Amino acid sequence: MKFGGEALRNENRVFHTANIVKKFRTKETVVVVSAMSGITDKLYNLSKNVLTMNESEIKEKVDEIKKRHKKVIEKCVKKDYQEECKKILNDLIERLERTLLGILYVGELTPRSQDLVLSFGERLITPIFAYVLKSLGIDSIHFTGSEAGIITDSNFGRANPLWEKTRTLVKERLENILNEKVPVISGYIASDEKGRVTTLGRGGSDYTATIIGSCLDVDEIWLFKDVEGLMTADPKIIPDAKIIRKISYIEAMELAYFGAKILHPKALEPAMEKNIPVRIKPLFNPEDDGTLITSECKKSKDIVKAIAVRKNVAALNIFGAGMVGLPGIAARIFNALARNNINILMISQGSSETNISLVVEREDLNKAIEAIREEFKNENVIKNIDCNKDVAILAVVGAGMKGTRGVAARVFSAVARAGVNVLMISQGSSEVNISFVVEEKDANIALKALHKEFIC
Repeated sequence: MKFGGEALRNENRVFHTANIVKKFRTKETVVVVSAMSGITDKLYNLSKNVLTMNESEIKEKVDEIKKRHKKVIEKCVKKDYQEECKKILNDLIERLERTLLGILYVGELTPRSQDLVLSFGERLITPIFAYVLKSLGIDSIHFTGSEAGIITDSNFGRANPLWEKTRTLVKERLENILNEKVPVISGYIASDEKGRVTTLGRGGSDYTATIIGSCLDVDEIWLFKDVEGLMTADPKIIPDAKIIRKISYIEAMELAYFGAKILHPKALEPAMEKNIPVRIKPLFNPEDDGTLITSECKKSKDIVKAIAVRKNVAALNIFGAGMVGLPGIAARIFNALARNNINILMISQGSSETNISLVVEREDLNKAIEAIREEFKNENVIKNIDCNKDVAILAVVGAGMKGTRGVAARVFSAVARAGVNVLMISQGSSEVNISFVVEEKDANIALKALHKEFIC
């Protein structure tokens, strides 16, 4: 099971969530929690602004975070456990304050130090939640992600598990206690081989849950959310979006990758490898089946299952007559970006070979341009790099598209009727996804047109 985020918004939700664990736990249940709602954002803003703050301002902000967690202890933890729980809270708060003051004194925020700051959201709530379970008569023990055995590379902010070591350590540290206790594990955070705190990317608690589940070969992984399940579109944009009761790993992964915020983009990979079913269940209706994600990927009557939008991205258009007929140009571009830990979201190349178009995260745009220019400096290969910061990706996903004629025509006709111009198109060989780029201001218009065309 995985709980957190919206689930742990306040003390009432913490208690409700703990009761769900009590009701549904089996002899071998593991709980993964993420930070209380809004705490990671507070920590992120603190880390970004710490160099402009003074000591008293830092202490004031940290104290706000402490008060919120202390309130949970006083409302949800039995008095017998409150003193030791508060001691853990005080120790962690003191470490957080020292970390922030250290950044202030050094005068530099690095990706490594930012990961350390962000880790405190999960580190604070995890022991508290374990004590709430104890208060309900459930013997529990709390771990950080690294204490549970998750070891990653040193790509701070977007770390990736070192699978061989992680599988070995997770089994060693958790398997023998599952019959006696319920482990409560901090989502989102881990550590590299040198013991330095790393994070798995925003929303990474889902990923932690599937990593742990994969290592322990669990029967099923449950992800509790504030929504009914995986939806046909973002309900904030499409109020009449429908719940998807069953979907394949590959379809759900495409949706997560292209903007379905309900899932971390990498979360399904560990489950898919071990063929472990994943359920997205509604927090306030836990008896409901929610959405079941499995390996089954059959063509259904629903040609399109869902449409996702990914914003905060940027398009790069790389031009140069010197690229024509020269082998390895695309490989060099991709390798240059990979060396700088820049993820490519979409790729398109013109048949004339004079241009390659890429889409990357908007925050990576400048770094991507610098990496490409550095790769081809002093060479007359690339003439120009144009960029567009104000774009979005739409992904139309569904196994029903496989072998069905005219789907692409319907997609782009619907978008055209809505008055939206398509800037770039890509279709994967799996045939379950057609993705394209539009101006960000047109993204919601296109989404509504496509949802109406294919779903309702």
